[in-house]
Amino acid sequence: MTETEKSRYSDAELEEFREIIKDKIKKATEQLELIESSYKNDSNNGTDDTSPTFKAFDEGSQVMSKEANSQLAIRQEKFIRDLKNALVRIENKTYGICRVTGKLINKERLKLVPHATLSIEAKNMQK
Repeated sequence: MTETEKSRYSDAELEEFREIIKDKIKKATEQLELIESSYKNDSNNGTDDTSPTFKAFDEGSQVMSKEANSQLAIRQEKFIRDLKNALVRIENKTYGICRVTGKLINKERLKLVPHATLSIEAKNMQK
């Protein structure tokens, strides 16, 4: 039976995807913690004894850096949420089914993008 003939992935395949997703959630959570710790780090970087011009530049740089880190944190939180939603689809045995075509999403695509809900075919239709 080929992937196009199957209506869903087997329990063993779903378990394999579950492990991939759990690993990605763990790594993503660690990255989020790093981003948040640098975002929340209010300590100065030893610029107290430098010229006021450099201090002003450094403060502007810190604001830009915090904004960039904030955006990174938001993206990382969304990624983790999408991965957790994929775990729910595994529990419901609907994981890997394209929400547009109803066909199975290619296994290699799911290994690379485990939170995917669209097949390449459906993704191309959106363009």
